[in-house]
Amino acid sequence: MNAKQRTIKSELTISGVGLHTGTSVTLTLKPAPENHWFKFRRIDLDGQPVVSVDADNVTDTSRGTTISENGASVSTIEHLMAALIGLQIDNVLIDLNGPEVPILDGSSTIFLQKLKEIGFVDQDADRDFYEIKENIHYVDGDRKVEIVGMPLDGYRLTCMIDFNSPVLGSQHASISQIDEFEKEISSSRTFCFLHELEALVNNNLIKGGDLSNAIVIVDKEVSTEELDKLQNLFNKKVTVADEGILDNIQLRYQNEPARHKLLDMIGDLALVGRPLKGHIMAARPGHAANVAFAKRIKNQIKRDKAKKKINTYDIHATPVYDTVQIMNILPHRQPFLMIDKILELSDTHVVGLKNVTMNEDLFMGHFPGMPIFPGVLRIEGMAQTGGILVLNTVPDPENWLTLFLKIESARFKNQVVPGDTIIYSCELMEPIRRGIARMKGVGMVGEKIVCEAELMAQIIKVK
Repeated sequence: MNAKQRTIKSELTISGVGLHTGTSVTLTLKPAPENHWFKFRRIDLDGQPVVSVDADNVTDTSRGTTISENGASVSTIEHLMAALIGLQIDNVLIDLNGPEVPILDGSSTIFLQKLKEIGFVDQDADRDFYEIKENIHYVDGDRKVEIVGMPLDGYRLTCMIDFNSPVLGSQHASISQIDEFEKEISSSRTFCFLHELEALVNNNLIKGGDLSNAIVIVDKEVSTEELDKLQNLFNKKVTVADEGILDNIQLRYQNEPARHKLLDMIGDLALVGRPLKGHIMAARPGHAANVAFAKRIKNQIKRDKAKKKINTYDIHATPVYDTVQIMNILPHRQPFLMIDKILELSDTHVVGLKNVTMNEDLFMGHFPGMPIFPGVLRIEGMAQTGGILVLNTVPDPENWLTLFLKIESARFKNQVVPGDTIIYSCELMEPIRRGIARMKGVGMVGEKIVCEAELMAQIIKVK
């Protein structure tokens, strides 16, 4: 049984402070219809502009993920997105009265717990998974980042981080299925290094940080004066714990930073716009890499959709017409008969087949050192295929001829060589009137378009 899309049962309101802006904000999550995915609505702005959670809308990844659309932006979306993905929710509208999602405790756990309290409702539509069918790679050599998505019937994620730090070292985190997110990943908090903390403060960022929603890693000797400065900034006395972190909080897991990087990755991959099936492995990921990888997946989805538009045909199936039957309809003979079979035929379309072999006379004089089937003969094969479609409208096709009146928008996109099989398909662009037909024709070799054109033809009776 296919899994169904789901949304939340009722509205949920959460308030807090934005990590970087320090602005108090309230967000309200609302049930949304099928195939809606996740959208933010900035209710504090004129017109209440909507911002879709989409990789193409990402405008900043410096200290979190920011999306912008319709003149509005929403920052630090990744922890909320991770909670929604972790709970396998598909459709939510999020009203927000400020520019940034609240940081809360720096993880996804509060979002997740409150969502579980209100519960979920299944919808009629099936979940619109994108299944990774072949490996998808992303590499950033300068940052030593590598992400690969591999085929898997499920959603598994593996993450490795290595900051070349004697304190943090190399860490790994993984989940074998998305159901493990709540227990293993959701409570892992964001982290930064002490030197980053100082830079962020100096750049007027982390106004909403209070040392209770982040792990601060101390990767250098810290003087008493520096600790006093932090105390003045955050109004909290801190020291360096044995683990090499500020003792403002206790680690929930020994590898909590790696788990949080995995959390960020899950949240950022919501930007694909669909639930995923596959195994994602990442080395040293960050928001910029996560977004770039999400765009790679989106591009692959577009390519897959384009492939689905290409019909496939069983060339070994019993044809509608074989070569002898075609010659009973068309007046063409060797060497100018350019189709060998008719695979499909209806009132509005026809599919024909041409096997290209080295034995054809034309290859003696047409690029004999590098045999290429001529473009003009590809169009002729398409025209003959279309002729079968037009002649199918009369009871005695052997007494009629098809005369082509016009060829428009002809294009040749790939070469055809001996050994190729061309599949021609012609489809009526409008109903046949007074024996005149307008058709769109396409020639394919495998998944490659080798020619296409718009054809106009008229049939006349000769007997």
